[in-house]
Amino acid sequence: MIKNVAIVSLSSGVIGEDTYRLWPYLFENDELEHAINQKIFLGFSDTTINHLMLHKLGLHSFYGQSFLPDLCELEKEILPYTKSYFSELISNGTISEIRTSEVWYEERTDFSVAAVGTSRIQHENHGFELLQGNGKFSGKILGGCLESIYDIFDNSRYEDTVSLCEKYGLFPSLEDWKGKILLLETSEEQPKPDDYRKMLEKLKGTGIFDVVSGVICGKPMDEKYFEQYKEIIVDVVNQPTLPIVVNINVGHATPRCIIPFGVNACVDVEQQVIKFNDK
Repeated sequence: MIKNVAIVSLSSGVIGEDTYRLWPYLFENDELEHAINQKIFLGFSDTTINHLMLHKLGLHSFYGQSFLPDLCELEKEILPYTKSYFSELISNGTISEIRTSEVWYEERTDFSVAAVGTSRIQHENHGFELLQGNGKFSGKILGGCLESIYDIFDNSRYEDTVSLCEKYGLFPSLEDWKGKILLLETSEEQPKPDDYRKMLEKLKGTGIFDVVSGVICGKPMDEKYFEQYKEIIVDVVNQPTLPIVVNINVGHATPRCIIPFGVNACVDVEQQVIKFNDK
């Protein structure tokens, strides 16, 4: 159990997209390794880079929520599903299991003062969906926002991203990925299907789908392109026995659970649960 004070990430959007610029200052002389110890780090989206930094140092982190989008929800209270996981993490330092939310919410378009106290539009949720493979598999979970991972291998956004990532070995080796469960989710930019395919193909080129034990995918925001995404990931992975599960309530779509990285996890689609054991 982690008992230290929690660090809750403020970043959940473009404000963190150039986090990679910190690498020379944190890794050149092992500065980060000498300065940090095990605490709760919680975030999603662009903080995927921070999660990979901490993983490189052998530290566990938690993916799925951040301060402004979740604790500062414009409704009168935090969304109940989201609140239950945040409360568990702060109280216990761990997450015991993830179950599906009964509802999902449309993203807000109005963030003005007039929106304070207003309820989100909600829809019935349909639980974890198995696209292929065995519906029960295990491994330690690692991954994050697909766009942030793609930036590690592509210089379209910043010209020095790839060179810095290679220099400091940010993306885990295939040996490190072996037996893990890959978590992928898409951002509020809601990538078009062609872009989604392009990013997955780049990821496939690393060989990652040959070594992981399964793939879990967060629900896309507002379920935009959801059906296309399902078809594309099965087509790109092109390994019928590799388990792929979609519609996890993690990442940019609300409500959000919290997924521990670096602890043993068992995905059971039939029972609609992901259980964690940090021993």
